[in-house]
Amino acid sequence: MSNYVISCCSTADLSAEHFNRRNIHYTCFHFELDGKQYDDDLGTSISFNDFYEAMKNGAETKTSQINADEFIESFEPFLRDGKDILHVSLSSGLSGVFNSASIAKDMLEEKYPDRKIYIVDSLGASSGYGLIMDTLATLRDGGMPLKELYDWITGNRLKMHHWFFSTDLSFYVKGGRISKTSGAIGGILGICPLLNMDNEGHLVPRNKIRTKAKVIKEIVKCMEAHAENGHDYNKKCFISHSACYDDARQVAELVEDTFPHLDGKVVINNIGTTIGSHTGPGTVALFFWGDERKN
Repeated sequence: MSNYVISCCSTADLSAEHFNRRNIHYTCFHFELDGKQYDDDLGTSISFNDFYEAMKNGAETKTSQINADEFIESFEPFLRDGKDILHVSLSSGLSGVFNSASIAKDMLEEKYPDRKIYIVDSLGASSGYGLIMDTLATLRDGGMPLKELYDWITGNRLKMHHWFFSTDLSFYVKGGRISKTSGAIGGILGICPLLNMDNEGHLVPRNKIRTKAKVIKEIVKCMEAHAENGHDYNKKCFISHSACYDDARQVAELVEDTFPHLDGKVVINNIGTTIGSHTGPGTVALFFWGDERKN
């Protein structure tokens, strides 16, 4: 058994079963739905279907990150048991949670001077962040020491690609990510924006694709252009979606047809309540290992 723990935030958007099976510790973000507070606990407190249905019906959402005290509470039992910790946070381009985890690290290292705590900014989100964690679990299980694992993820995190599209622009308008005029025109023309994550962990619009059928083909073309070893890509591929499973399944089937050497079937996850509070329903995201991301 490893002498260290790998840890992340619930915003890695894997299922509870997946986290438990891979022995990945996670700490929950928080959100509000029409003023009622919940933990982002992977669909336990409120189902994903109910959450997105409430958003469709006009419910107001807010999110809050994990604070330093919560990280201390989450980390300390492992340190008391003589375990070191590698915690990977949600992208600093989307949240200040990396700073909260770093504050907790500094405080705990004073109390446990013999223990090692590494904090890494994933520069990722949702199941791309989750695929990073799944890969770290494989490397840990293969016997990689903690410092080598820290060095590996620090050197490779920008090779995790995040591409996504949305068929419902209303929540991007509501959140100020696109203008009301652009949202209205996009809705009339059936435009589905294609976005990705840059090398600073920010979400960046790349193309405006007309019709869902075309954007599904285009997102897989992005994987063809950037995946490690091209069509011979032989690692895992994850997808996450917000209340649009059929669209996610179409992308998964096209990926599986295009990349015959995948490590297993494409894994489809739900976009969790923290990330989903900002995307709303109708978003599909595709994640894979590839060349280094550029701005």
